[in-house]
Amino acid sequence: MRITKKSATQSLLPFSFSVVACLLLGSALTAAAQAPVPDSPAIEAKAKGWVAKLTLEQKIELIGGVDEMYTHAMPSIDVPRFKMSDASVGVRTWGPTTAYAGGVALAATWDREFARKLGESLGGDARARNVNYLLGPGVNIARSPIAGRNFEYLSEDPFLNAQMVVPYIEGVQSQGVIATVKHYAINNQEYNRHNVSSDIDERTMREIYFPAFESAVKEGHVDAVMNSYNLINGVHATQNDFLNLKVLKGEWGFNGILMSDWDATYESVGAANNGLDLEMPGPRFMNVKALTAAVKDGAVKESTLDEKLMRIFRTELRYGFIDRPQFNGGSTYSVADRAVALDGARESITLLKNEGHILPLDAAKIKTIAVIGPNAWPAVSGGGGSSEAQAFEPVSIVTGIANLAGANVHVLYARGLPEQNDIFWRTHWESGVKVETYPSKDLTGTPVTSSTPVINDANFNGWEAESKTPKSIRYSASYKAAKAGKYLFLAAAGGWNADDYTVKVDGNAIPFPPHAEGQAPQFTTLDLTAGQTVNIEVEYKQQGTNPHFGMGIANEADMISEDVKKYAAAADVVVVAAGFSPSTESEGLDRTFGLPWGQDALIEAAVAANPHTIVTLNAGGALDTRRWLDKVPALVHLYYPGQEGGTAVAEVLFGKHNPEGKLPVTFDRSWEESASAKFYYPTPGADTSLHVVETDGKINDYVIPHVKYDDKLMVGYRYWTTNGKHPLFPFGFGLSYTSFGFSKLHVPATAASGSTVAVSFDVTNTGKVAGAEVAQLYVSDPSTKASRPERELKGFEKVRLAPGETKHVTINLDARAFSYWDEGAHKWTIDPGKFVILVGDSSENTPLHAELTIN
Repeated sequence: MRITKKSATQSLLPFSFSVVACLLLGSALTAAAQAPVPDSPAIEAKAKGWVAKLTLEQKIELIGGVDEMYTHAMPSIDVPRFKMSDASVGVRTWGPTTAYAGGVALAATWDREFARKLGESLGGDARARNVNYLLGPGVNIARSPIAGRNFEYLSEDPFLNAQMVVPYIEGVQSQGVIATVKHYAINNQEYNRHNVSSDIDERTMREIYFPAFESAVKEGHVDAVMNSYNLINGVHATQNDFLNLKVLKGEWGFNGILMSDWDATYESVGAANNGLDLEMPGPRFMNVKALTAAVKDGAVKESTLDEKLMRIFRTELRYGFIDRPQFNGGSTYSVADRAVALDGARESITLLKNEGHILPLDAAKIKTIAVIGPNAWPAVSGGGGSSEAQAFEPVSIVTGIANLAGANVHVLYARGLPEQNDIFWRTHWESGVKVETYPSKDLTGTPVTSSTPVINDANFNGWEAESKTPKSIRYSASYKAAKAGKYLFLAAAGGWNADDYTVKVDGNAIPFPPHAEGQAPQFTTLDLTAGQTVNIEVEYKQQGTNPHFGMGIANEADMISEDVKKYAAAADVVVVAAGFSPSTESEGLDRTFGLPWGQDALIEAAVAANPHTIVTLNAGGALDTRRWLDKVPALVHLYYPGQEGGTAVAEVLFGKHNPEGKLPVTFDRSWEESASAKFYYPTPGADTSLHVVETDGKINDYVIPHVKYDDKLMVGYRYWTTNGKHPLFPFGFGLSYTSFGFSKLHVPATAASGSTVAVSFDVTNTGKVAGAEVAQLYVSDPSTKASRPERELKGFEKVRLAPGETKHVTINLDARAFSYWDEGAHKWTIDPGKFVILVGDSSENTPLHAELTIN
């Protein structure tokens, strides 16, 4: 270990105790996995000694990151900088890596042991890349199906999230890597994420949105927490005293590091005084200039800075970062990790429809299989943004099926749809396009008028140098339908600055959803008659430094490639690989509820040519299937299955692996039916102003839109079961190639309030093949004094059974399983009386039920 001289101001321990304790600390940290050791007098003394040696300026420097992904080094006390990496589905920041089935796919496994195995693999991957901090997992609730980062979070249920995140964290940290649970808190949409305020009551926070974070801290002992971008009840997370000081560091006893998300700090004094320990990626606000003045003026105490440093130093000492290399000799390309990635993909794939038992496919009867769609190749391993991992060798659905089917089966592949720019370039506008370019961002001033044959600005692909002058453009054109049919109207603006545009057809604006940061192509379909002419007007307002806009119109039937119909008709079975991708479901933007453009028409064309059509979906949750679901016999949800997804899909389709995934979210029929639809976007007229003191001393006013969480506790299945309605597919649902039965439920007749209640029952494989079932336990409180959801998940167990095998399952319910948050009393409360225990295989199918009286 490194030995340095002690300064006169450093705390001194008796020599024998100090030396022995430090030697023991160093010895513990040379163990194989180098898991963190508990806090100790030696760690406390070392950390205090470092703090005592620092000047005020040095202290401030250490609470800000450097070079995007590092903590700040301090040579004067021999503390190097420590390395971070984005995570969720892979250690992705430092080059190619293993891409796992993480986030929502992990939740779909309902497998705690796999969560631990995944965490261990991610921790090992991090060590092999010299990474100290892994910036995951994300545990925010999937409140709405369109939220852009659902795919990298877990589920709609706080209990499921909590149960999966604890072993994940334990797995990561057992390898000597700090896990970072994020994004704390109430970060359930990407729309306007830096400015929007999530306005929410405390009970809803405590019961729905806090439990996964609470379990991460109190049970998983996570050593880093990341604040979110958004405001909570009008105060940004990074300076929110209720979140950070009262709850996280106070009630939950969190003793690790609270860091900001990247550029999620908005004020120096507010962040410093309200719990933020580390500003990333650098000290935009908590910097030497701002905080030196704040300490001098008494706005921030120097002891507050010392407390932040003690948290940082203690945590890094617990992991032995100072005394050992983080690189442990592991593999950056790991064959063992590929096996873990394949296990995750296998366990997560969820069979939603299997009409006529078309699956599993009989390999002996299949001579030709057509694999069609934009997600068939290349592999779609995950969503977009900071979690997107570049895998070494991702397996696409085409290659996975071909590898398994073998040389005697013909595999036909067609993407089926043109590229976006093809639509723009091929659109024939009658008499060309009138272009009016204004020297402003709001269509004011005197425009320069020109014409063009297409609406596809060359800068859309970044071909020209950036413009220093803001622009806005009005495009005017007309389009004539060559024949009757359904037509696609497709528009897209590029860049990360949320260029704004409005498209009007015959004077009527197309109702595209709002956006504020990134954005995916927007579209609608309209029925046109032969010879019908429509007038198009586009108002495009540039927000960034370049214009990036394109638009086109195409007949849907003509848009589908001829290969689709030809290959589908020639095949014994068709697989259409549909869904989203990193460009359409990503951090920074919310996605559409409908499939990306053209894919509904593609599925319809395939099934029209061959009724033996199976649809696979990539998505972070539910999506609109209404145009084609009743026409296809099989539907398989893949989520984002990681690099081995193609292999796992083939194994499931051909029966080499029995599907065992269960929906971690409710699958709604339509966006309008989803529980949060009425409350998702900001409340009109509720905007407020926020005064922010910038680092240069200027005061800027920001408009803060407010999202009212008036759906309260009615998130996902809680809404559906409480209101007696039925979604398309319920939470917890998933089909198998075998069948299961539940029996012999035993629940004690009475129990004392606060005691542990043991519930037991049998699960039997009543089918002919081995399989896995997730037994789910829900608790209902019909005699409650408070308003509660009709049922809530409070236990589950994944069981693997051979044909005819029975396993006896026992689930222990603690006091929280029966409690609700009493806002008046500010505590968890159990109303004595009757409770109902329900057991089954989804939130709606609970064949076992029994009453329990709590005294």
